[in-house]
Amino acid sequence: MRDDGVVAADKQRGKQSVRDMVISLGVIVLAAWVIYLFVPHDEHQDPVKPVSYRVELDSARRAAPYPVLAPHGLSDDWRPTSVTYEPEGQQGAAWHLGFMAPGDEYAAVEQSDQSRPAKFIEDVTHKASKTAKTDTFGGEKWTRYEGEKYDALVLEDPENKVTTVVTGTASFARLGELADSLTSGKAAEEAASKAADEAARKEADKAAEGTDESGKG
Repeated sequence: MRDDGVVAADKQRGKQSVRDMVISLGVIVLAAWVIYLFVPHDEHQDPVKPVSYRVELDSARRAAPYPVLAPHGLSDDWRPTSVTYEPEGQQGAAWHLGFMAPGDEYAAVEQSDQSRPAKFIEDVTHKASKTAKTDTFGGEKWTRYEGEKYDALVLEDPENKVTTVVTGTASFARLGELADSLTSGKAAEEAASKAADEAARKEADKAAEGTDESGKG
């Protein structure tokens, strides 16, 4: 049997360990609270970061074997969030330009010269299905596709061997607004430049706000 004094000592050490753990936890919580109070943060800050797509658009237009489309005349409520051009991939020469549309819905322009347009459409629309409905934008008939995740407007251009898809979670009204704004001319380049300037201005404003907050702290 263990000596009563040893047992008492063990119990005392156990109590001390518990007290040490409680004190350590208290110190951690206090440190976290201090950091929360004094580090600048904005719970209402917009998580969407607009991107510039002027350089990518210029490069794509020089390289693509088809007329690359981009919007012109959209309001500032349309915020470009992603842009890529892949010259040689599984989808052929593929152009992508994504936006956060008004109402915080997603909409994107997808183009490709893939030899199997149906496969390209299926991929970028997440398997949306073709319907008998059409809409006319820019003198061209766009076919509506409806899906569980994305809806889409699709324009197939056999002459230029390119398929253009305007797709996303946005409504058909918004998708139509984007489709109707698309152009392959200089106007789109000017719109891209404006978007780049706007993105740069917002980043500068954000940096200035951070500096002001740091100065106040």
